[in-house]
Amino acid sequence: MGFIWMIIVGLVAGLLARAIKPGSDPMGWIMTIVLGIVGALVGGLLANLVGINADGGFTGLIFSVIGAIILLFAYEMITNKRGV
Repeated sequence: MGFIWMIIVGLVAGLLARAIKPGSDPMGWIMTIVLGIVGALVGGLLANLVGINADGGFTGLIFSVIGAIILLFAYEMITNKRGV
């Protein structure tokens, strides 16, 4: 059940991050889920750095979305450098 829950939370975090960040980010459902899951890892590391326990619940979701937004900005910077 943990794997399914991780996919659901990853999808929610990825969708929220894509809705909050301005600009178009063309990606499918699977990449949105991957974005949310990896964003949760980045957000968890960020939460540990500032000393906040984000092991689930609303705080975990917030940090997952923050991590996913950071990843979206990093992805945008990398792809813009390749295109120029």
